[in-house]
Amino acid sequence: MGRLGPAHQGHLAMLLFSGLVAGSFSLGSMAANEIAPGALNAVRFAIAALVIGLAVLATGASLRGTFVAPWRYVVLGALFGAYFVLMFEGLKTAPPVSAAAVFTLIPIMSAGFGYVLLRQIATPRMALALTIGGAGALWVIFRADVTALIAFEIGRGEVIYFFGCVFHAIYTPMIRKLNRGEPALVFSFGVLLAGCVLLTIYGWTDLRATDWSSLPGIVWITILYVSVFASSATFVLLQFASLRLPSAKVMAYSYLTPSWVILWEFGLGNGVPVIWVLGGVALTVLALLMLLREG
Repeated sequence: MGRLGPAHQGHLAMLLFSGLVAGSFSLGSMAANEIAPGALNAVRFAIAALVIGLAVLATGASLRGTFVAPWRYVVLGALFGAYFVLMFEGLKTAPPVSAAAVFTLIPIMSAGFGYVLLRQIATPRMALALTIGGAGALWVIFRADVTALIAFEIGRGEVIYFFGCVFHAIYTPMIRKLNRGEPALVFSFGVLLAGCVLLTIYGWTDLRATDWSSLPGIVWITILYVSVFASSATFVLLQFASLRLPSAKVMAYSYLTPSWVILWEFGLGNGVPVIWVLGGVALTVLALLMLLREG
């Protein structure tokens, strides 16, 4: 990425981020009912912290000053930990594509929190793009059912995950607000370590009650995937991009998630949604393109 400008580096990071995140929806829905969310996420944060910690040592990154004001990592770890617990709780009943559509509501919320925390102002074009993306997300969430949309009938899983997305939307601008110049890799390690401690405390009962030796293989596959790819890698990518792009643009890439999830579902042999739902997905992609063309 050395030859690219900071903004282009941020865009490339978020493109990779969206593809990696999508896998956690498809795999997560297959494992969500096999293990308690608190136990799963305590283990995934521990593995992710270990992976990033080893990466920090391998790169020789300096930890000097990293743990000044450690409360910053506690705040960020709590926000992201809450997001993941609610995500897996929601995936117990929410279809992967539908949950991914809820994820695309994050840019709208992130833009709001970005204004409150950083005074980042959305331009008219950006506001229009966020509105189009939000409309596309709702179309997918309600499964292209106009009756359900009018009645505002939302599944329990989608509602639970929505509240998780609120924590994620706060997390994005908070990275920029609380970072004091620490490198993305080092800062990510601090957040993951704090999140691991908090989730271990929260999920301690579930951790002890889980029969780890009898868990289905899909649970271990999911834990390893979300730990290495959907935690370690995406943590670094998100920190990296958040320091180079406005909050709303960073999370604009979440609009690609439903499209990625459809590919994941097809690849895993789970079929594809009905054709009318794809219209909502197309709107989310249009919103992404508008945000990328934003000056």
